[in-house]
Amino acid sequence: MSARPLPPIRREYVVPLAPPGAPPSSVSAARPAPLRRALRHGWLRKALLLLLLASLWEALARWQDNALLLPTALQTARAFAAGVASGELPGYVAASLAVLVQGYALGVAGALLLTSLAIGSRIGRDLLETLSAMCNPLPAIALLPLALLWFGLGRASLVFVLVHSVMWPLALNAYAGFGSVPETLRMAGRNVGLNGARLVFHVMIPAALPAVLAGLKIGWAFAWRTLIAAELVFGTTSGKGGLGWYIFQSRNELDTDKVFAGLAAVIAIGLLVEGLVFQTLERMTVRRWGMQRQAPGTSG
Repeated sequence: MSARPLPPIRREYVVPLAPPGAPPSSVSAARPAPLRRALRHGWLRKALLLLLLASLWEALARWQDNALLLPTALQTARAFAAGVASGELPGYVAASLAVLVQGYALGVAGALLLTSLAIGSRIGRDLLETLSAMCNPLPAIALLPLALLWFGLGRASLVFVLVHSVMWPLALNAYAGFGSVPETLRMAGRNVGLNGARLVFHVMIPAALPAVLAGLKIGWAFAWRTLIAAELVFGTTSGKGGLGWYIFQSRNELDTDKVFAGLAAVIAIGLLVEGLVFQTLERMTVRRWGMQRQAPGTSG
């Protein structure tokens, strides 16, 4: 038998001792710096990113030196504050959100109905695949002329285009989520006595919830931007509208700072809905259940 080779000889080194009263080097090295601990909070990181973008905007606007084309961030902030203080901007925002909630709710209901039919029968699956292939590539704003012709100059026209923008992405995501539920989970549910509606609510829906939440977020984004675009046209036709009409009217009056204030309101509402609604739902469901991975060293 050949002799077993000897293990490699490790080099010796000296670790200097810490002075009396100082914490051990291993403990101090493991403890992150205060700035690094603060940056673990998601809201603080996002606030720093927004501050950086606002600083770049301010520098670019001052270099451009043309408030008609590009007002500074401070001018936009003053216009935004003045609109909020006068109650003008909150009124337009409330008008837009009232239409948005109605159209979004109807779109979610229609998407869940189509998904239920697609899961329950082959005809329903063919119906969803055919309708989504036909209607999903069709821009919702392209249906606004037909909506005005069918429903007139009222809220129903806006609700119609919102339902179209929400229904198809949500239905496709939900159907894909239910279709990707592993068969082992279904078998495990049946082994513990779950059948019918109990199997759906206790196994199928929790397993498909990440895809459903993704569809809800995509549908919300589509509905919000479709509403603003539709109000740009709808407001000029009916003489009234929401936040999109406020932006269009400010552009006609050459109040560029108010135009940017309206756009800032659109962005702020999007951030609030994302942070307060969808992230809360994810934190209470899929993250709590361990179904969504979070980056290490982060929170929020």
